[in-house]
Amino acid sequence: MNLSLYTVTAFLIIDTDGHRVLAKYYHPKGHPNGESKKLTTLKEQRAFEKGLFQKTKKAGGDIILYDSHLAVYKHSLDLIFYIIGDPTENELMLHAALIAFSDSVHMLLRNQVEKRGVLENLDLVLLCLDETIDDGIIVETDSTTIASRVSRPKADTTDIVINEQTLLSAYQTVKEKMQQRIGQL
Repeated sequence: MNLSLYTVTAFLIIDTDGHRVLAKYYHPKGHPNGESKKLTTLKEQRAFEKGLFQKTKKAGGDIILYDSHLAVYKHSLDLIFYIIGDPTENELMLHAALIAFSDSVHMLLRNQVEKRGVLENLDLVLLCLDETIDDGIIVETDSTTIASRVSRPKADTTDIVINEQTLLSAYQTVKEKMQQRIGQL
């Protein structure tokens, strides 16, 4: 039984042509089983992604065991989101993390989750990923919490109206303060 918090091996976004849009592989040094030797080189990663895409390119499933890895995936227009874990991991937890990430990205991109939108807002997508998974550990599974932490703060909504009256008021205040200072000398 695996009681480690390190549940995620990789997170991938692949387009419907099989090309990598985003890939983040986790090889934590603090993992109880030691640092993983699987999927460490770019060549291994690309081969794994190509084979995984061939198995999951048709919509219809959401979980697969491929190349001794558990892959949970979700189709979204022209993209496929993947969370990869060890075969002994809890697939429900991986699925909950994937759905939370996907829903938070949908909220932030206003349901325009397609390749172009993801690439244009890659900063928000990466922040969502970092709020969901930290070094292979799932830290948040609530999509609204993730989206609220990632969303850009709104500009100050209090409008400062500068007109003749406010300028005269400021001038009068400065004039009074200067008179008080001069009177103290």
